[in-house]
Amino acid sequence: MTVARQTARRPFRLLTMAPAVLALGALFVVPATTAVHKGDDFITPETTGVLNLEAGECFTDPEYSPAAGEEIVLYTPCDQHADNQSYGFVHADDGPYDRAGLAAFGWSRCERGFVHYWPGAAEGELSYYPILPTAETWADGDRDIMCVVYDPRGELAGSMLPRA
Repeated sequence: MTVARQTARRPFRLLTMAPAVLALGALFVVPATTAVHKGDDFITPETTGVLNLEAGECFTDPEYSPAAGEEIVLYTPCDQHADNQSYGFVHADDGPYDRAGLAAFGWSRCERGFVHYWPGAAEGELSYYPILPTAETWADGDRDIMCVVYDPRGELAGSMLPRA
C-alpha cells in the first residue's frame, strides 16, 4: 500500500472511532443536579420519626422502610449526609383546622426565622419549608409547626445554624 493511500485512510479511521470516544467520555460527565423544591406537604407530623426531632437536629428525607411498612425520616448527625435541619418551632392558635390559613401562617413565620438565620440565602443556596399539623394531629391538640432548612441542590454540608 502506498504512503498516500495510508494517509488518506487515517481521517476515515479517526471518524469511525469518534462515537466510541464520545461514549467513553460520557461516562465521566457528572450529570447536573436539579434543584429540589420541598413544600408544606413534603413531610407531615404523621411521618414516622418527625415527632422525635428537636430544633437544631438534622434528618433524612422520607424513605420507605420495609421493616416499618411505611415512610420514615431518621435523625441524622448534620455532618453525615443529612437532607434537612429543623431550625425552630412556631405555635398556632387554637381554633378550627384551616389548612390554607395554617399554611400561610407557617410559611410566614418560618420565613422570619429563615431570613434571620440566613440573610441573603434566598438566591438558591438554601431554602426552607414548614411541617404543618394535619387535620388528624390538629384534632389531637397539635399546634406546632416545625421550620426546616434544606439545600435544594442536595445534602447539607453540616449544621446550617450559625454558630453562637
